[in-house]
Amino acid sequence: MNEFPWRHQRPVAGRPGKMPLTRDQIVQAALRIVRAEGIDAVSMRRIATEFDTGPSSLYAHVANKDELLQLMFDEMCGTITVPRPDPARWREQVKELARSGYQAMLDHNDLARAALATIPTGPNAMRVSDAMLGMMLTGGVPARIAAWALDRIFLYITADAYEYSIWRGHVSAAGTDKETFLEQLSSDLVAYYAELPEDTYPHLRKHAAEMVGNTNGTDRFEFGLDMIVGGLDRYVTAGH
Repeated sequence: MNEFPWRHQRPVAGRPGKMPLTRDQIVQAALRIVRAEGIDAVSMRRIATEFDTGPSSLYAHVANKDELLQLMFDEMCGTITVPRPDPARWREQVKELARSGYQAMLDHNDLARAALATIPTGPNAMRVSDAMLGMMLTGGVPARIAAWALDRIFLYITADAYEYSIWRGHVSAAGTDKETFLEQLSSDLVAYYAELPEDTYPHLRKHAAEMVGNTNGTDRFEFGLDMIVGGLDRYVTAGH
């Protein structure tokens, strides 16, 4: 297989490090850091300390932090479960694959951020993309629509997972548990909406409870996923 489009070949030069390193070791160390502390804690210098060596030892294997983040994201994609194709269940299988990808991102703190404004082209990411695209095609979704839907679905799960990581940070900073934090936030928002001028914001004021109620992120995620996948039915070609 060809190298990733963002992979820059670099000659191995200079004095060898204190211990032999591999690209996989570097990626795994970076993943341990991101799961515990997030993307901002990941740096070539920080990873080098994990191996008691200098940052220069890493550059023979990874060009820079941007490339490292892409390698980390692709490694994470390798944990995503791809269901065996079943054309009769293509809609549910698209959702199953999306849920698996979403959970993988949640398990890796804010690593989802690395996929925003990029096109993941590692082998694991492409395995997932190819599988989802195939599910929609066998369900009768035209190729162009399936391709766009693939892009929109992954943008949805990536952005949602990244936002969740931000909220998780707010909860941690508040020094409380998630349920208490969300209850207080909901209460504060309802109170705020209740004070809005009725002639200017009549709907927000009247439906404040519906706007901020049910703060269960899973329910809202499932609603959005169902809305996107369900919308594909209008494009399915005859005979499917």
